[in-house]
Amino acid sequence: MKLTRRESKQRRHRRVRGKVSGSQERPRLAVFRSNEHIYAQVIDDTQHQTIVAASTVEPELKSNLASGANCDASAQVGKLIAVRSLEKGITKVVFDRGGNLYHGRIKALAEAAREAGLDF
Repeated sequence: MKLTRRESKQRRHRRVRGKVSGSQERPRLAVFRSNEHIYAQVIDDTQHQTIVAASTVEPELKSNLASGANCDASAQVGKLIAVRSLEKGITKVVFDRGGNLYHGRIKALAEAAREAGLDF
């Protein structure tokens, strides 16, 4: 039986979340990608708390971008999430790609966050 794209993504997401969990020392950098925007959060799973968040919906990014659904926008979100994390004293995270393949917009966000100083 062939899985649909949605079922494949859900299966990958469950598999990744079974292995990846954030702690206070090393929180989880979770990425959600929609058709029009990309969202990133740094989450402490032990306390069930979002520490830092960034997305293309924010007015400061939205005004500078032609589209929220391309690699340039993802890179901007990656830089912003890294800067905000470093301000909070977070240098190491665990990357949660949310069931998406490590390619395109997800890869652009991850590489930009690494270049801006996050370690994962």
